[in-house]
Amino acid sequence: MPSEWYRDGMKASMDKAGRVVIPASVRERLGLVPGPVDLFIDGTGVRIEVEAPDNVVEREGRAVIAASGHALTSDDVRELRLADQR
Repeated sequence: MPSEWYRDGMKASMDKAGRVVIPASVRERLGLVPGPVDLFIDGTGVRIEVEAPDNVVEREGRAVIAASGHALTSDDVRELRLADQR
């Protein structure tokens, strides 16, 4: 899905309970999963931020996710890149 589709906003509706559905393609692109989020009033809008995972550490002044699982080979990375382009 081209990023231009949602860069400039999109139309959605809010139900009586105040719920707004974030399209699946946007949730997948951003890695959003069900769970707690932080809401901020941002000018005349609302900003949604996902809580940082517990394994975020600071290295050389940057926030990075600590390594876990198995190491990726060059072939693994190549396959992931190709899959993202499909």
